[in-house]
Amino acid sequence: MDMTTTDTVRDELIKENPAFREMVQLHQNYEKRLTELAELTYPNGEELLEETNLKKKKLVLKDEIYAIMQNYSRSH
Repeated sequence: MDMTTTDTVRDELIKENPAFREMVQLHQNYEKRLTELAELTYPNGEELLEETNLKKKKLVLKDEIYAIMQNYSRSH
């Protein structure tokens, strides 16, 4: 999928699929929190662990989102 197709498929799925829309929102929330954690000058151990866990969750979610987009583009 090229970038134009990717954007189009993503936009269509956001409009049509509430579960996909929630996944995209959750991915954005993870990104926002990771940005907040990255701005900390001296993160404590708990914050470092949270950052690691969020990175993993975000990557898994990204893979799921991309798989849904690929399946959608193949079927339409």
